[in-house]
Amino acid sequence: MGADRLFGMHGTALQLRSQRLSMLASNIANAATPGYKARDLDFEKAMQRVQGGDSLEGALGDNAGYRVPLQNSMDGNTVELSTEQTLFAENAIGYSTTLSFLEGRVATLTRAIKGE
Repeated sequence: MGADRLFGMHGTALQLRSQRLSMLASNIANAATPGYKARDLDFEKAMQRVQGGDSLEGALGDNAGYRVPLQNSMDGNTVELSTEQTLFAENAIGYSTTLSFLEGRVATLTRAIKGE
């Protein structure tokens, strides 16, 4: 039995959320780097692509892009720290929720294997 059948969409969601967390963390870390372009991943579109049969790598590549800032900076940096922090927090909550679903699934499978 494959991991997709065991964990459903939650395994894929966790991978996508992890990639998005990395992008957002990189944006935050480079908030003061001149010329740095903030990147983000459209999580919903990427999930739709994977559920439609696209590969995870294809969904990541097609749905990751550069963020357009609300206000341009003098040094060309497109990171808006408050936006990045908010998106990071929202995505971290989604990551935690997805992880909780997976932990519940693993606990259920463990009980089934033990015959409880």
